[in-house]
Amino acid sequence: MLTLDGSVLDCDQIARVAREGEKVALTNAALGKIATAHDQIAEVAARRPVYGRGTGVGANRTVLVSDAQGHGRRLLRSHAAASGPSLSADTVRAMLLIRLNQLAAGGSGVSPDTARGLQRLLNEHALPTVREHGSVGTGDLAALAGTALTLIGERPASRPWTPVADFPESDALPFISSNALTLGRITLALADLEPLVRAATVVAGLSFAAVRGNPEAFSEQAARATPFTGTAVVAEWLRELISSPLAAARIQDPFGYRVFPQAHGAVVDAVADLTSAVTSLAATAQENPLLVTAAIGEQATVVHHGGFHMAPLALRLDTARLAFAQEAPLLLGRIRTLTDPSYTQLTSFLAAGPPGSSGTMILEYVAGSAYGALRAAAAPASLETVVLSRGTEDDASFASLGARQLETTVHSYRTMIACELLHALRALAQRDERAAGLPSPLLAEAWRRCHDDNTSYVADHADRDLENELAAAEELLPVLAGLLPPTPRTTYSRAPRIPTSSGVA
Repeated sequence: MLTLDGSVLDCDQIARVAREGEKVALTNAALGKIATAHDQIAEVAARRPVYGRGTGVGANRTVLVSDAQGHGRRLLRSHAAASGPSLSADTVRAMLLIRLNQLAAGGSGVSPDTARGLQRLLNEHALPTVREHGSVGTGDLAALAGTALTLIGERPASRPWTPVADFPESDALPFISSNALTLGRITLALADLEPLVRAATVVAGLSFAAVRGNPEAFSEQAARATPFTGTAVVAEWLRELISSPLAAARIQDPFGYRVFPQAHGAVVDAVADLTSAVTSLAATAQENPLLVTAAIGEQATVVHHGGFHMAPLALRLDTARLAFAQEAPLLLGRIRTLTDPSYTQLTSFLAAGPPGSSGTMILEYVAGSAYGALRAAAAPASLETVVLSRGTEDDASFASLGARQLETTVHSYRTMIACELLHALRALAQRDERAAGLPSPLLAEAWRRCHDDNTSYVADHADRDLENELAAAEELLPVLAGLLPPTPRTTYSRAPRIPTSSGVA
């Protein structure tokens, strides 16, 4: 059971709820904050106009509205339209969890009954249908409006569902004022990417051993020449993977080996920064308008703001995807050296059998195809914009697009690493350097884990269908990731969850 009070959740916690169905519960303190905010925003709305509650939205922001006219229901119905394929149940659960945790921060003003209803929706796996297209990075309005309609029974859920008994008209805008879907997609992608980053280092270590690389490139002396945390971390990992003396075959290796700490270190830094940003946002009250709670005897107020505009997140998404794209050609370069007899002193394409055998030739094409998709996904989403609602909203971050592109990065990067792993294992097997001949206990353990359940890497290198081996290699990557410690986390400054005028509400 995961308890929610608006505090930061890490990507693994979110993934457990989304993928394994772990149940969640709001703490009493969180429910108290939600109730206080709900009461206080009603007091504020009685004194002054509140966007979306006493007014229309977008270009209708100057139009006065009334709950008695059903404004909230009409807002949900009018904003729920989306298009494209339905997103996975895992993605929807991640969205629901993040939105519930944001509500627990107490800045939205929704009712406790609405928050409890969302908790029940998540725990009962009675999921709304959420489609691909409907967000431009200024709030996942369509996804969350559709979720609200499922809560109140106007849209079907994936399982039998008893609608919430009371969903106040005034809850409509604060409920949908969030980027929870975008954040959920990013956190699930990061939950997959972080172990892939470590697995890629182990695989690069195996390739390094196979071509007798020069370990000076990641020596302590070389690592001291960098100011970047990620570079130093990757160099330290490589020193652990190549801990025994290794007779270098060259004074300087190709860039795929020699600059691996720099290129892969940039990936480590970008992933750490993105992770810190997205997990902070998943625990921050950013609704517009945002309630500023007040102590007893003082008046609460609301602030109208643009915190929903995910420009800072979109830029970090772009940086992360570009980091993978700039590293990927070096991975292809290592595959190329592993198929080249001048580097391995083995057969071309690590083939076995009659002359002209193709060996691993096709895997280079597979990796190249994945690279093409990864590179296309690195196009900066933050360069996009659109003007909406009669010019009232004259920019968009397109962080939602960046999140979709990050999912492509995960799939493509996984395939590329698996292709390199098959090459490295085959090269080491043909050199007859199994566990005992590898330059560290860590690489020896990597070898053993790769062969415990599948000995075909060693036993048979004749031309054959490699598709099953490639799938098995992808499944091995989380196992190899476990050989290295988790990547370092960036400590990211996060604004207070509930701004207060004088102490705690």
